[in-house]
Amino acid sequence: MTNILFPLLGYLFGSLPFSIWVTRFVKNVDVRDAGSGHATTTNTIRQAGFGWGALVLVLDIAKGFLPTWLAVRYSGEVWVVALTVTFAVVGHCWPVFAGFRGGMGLATTGGGILAVSPLGFLICLGTLILLVLVIRHAARASVLAGLLVAPALWLFQIRDAAFWAALGAGLVIAVRFLIDWNRQYRELWLDREKKADG
Repeated sequence: MTNILFPLLGYLFGSLPFSIWVTRFVKNVDVRDAGSGHATTTNTIRQAGFGWGALVLVLDIAKGFLPTWLAVRYSGEVWVVALTVTFAVVGHCWPVFAGFRGGMGLATTGGGILAVSPLGFLICLGTLILLVLVIRHAARASVLAGLLVAPALWLFQIRDAAFWAALGAGLVIAVRFLIDWNRQYRELWLDREKKADG
């Protein structure tokens, strides 16, 4: 019964909408009212500046890392750890403390996997970066990354809780980013507006 508390804790930690709180504190605006309309680091950078965006990134990683570390430390059950990561990402994407309108889950996923396996974290990060560089579309790359990170870990012989966490969180990310599949990006280094032919 105690094991169920860790995924619940993951969801509650994931639901902490740091990007919303930071932009309201700094600029008195809702981060979701601009750009992609999501509570993300990139939207925070656009509205509040790079330093505040970096803070949000660290906090979003931490809210995946901390509950997962606690699950690893005090439970150790593979299914508990995997569900804790997955529920933290669900909380970030659909936060109970922000009207169920949150972010996209990448940083929180990274934090959760980092707590389980630093090498697994690097493999997942590398997979995402490679796909972004090849596809040059953040949402489509993230959808594919969500589907491919678990197989990538399997190929690298990482088949413990990190694999199952990547599988669960990756599926959540894939579903979440599908809503931006056709979005034209105009943010930060990747975002650009496609020029019309002719």
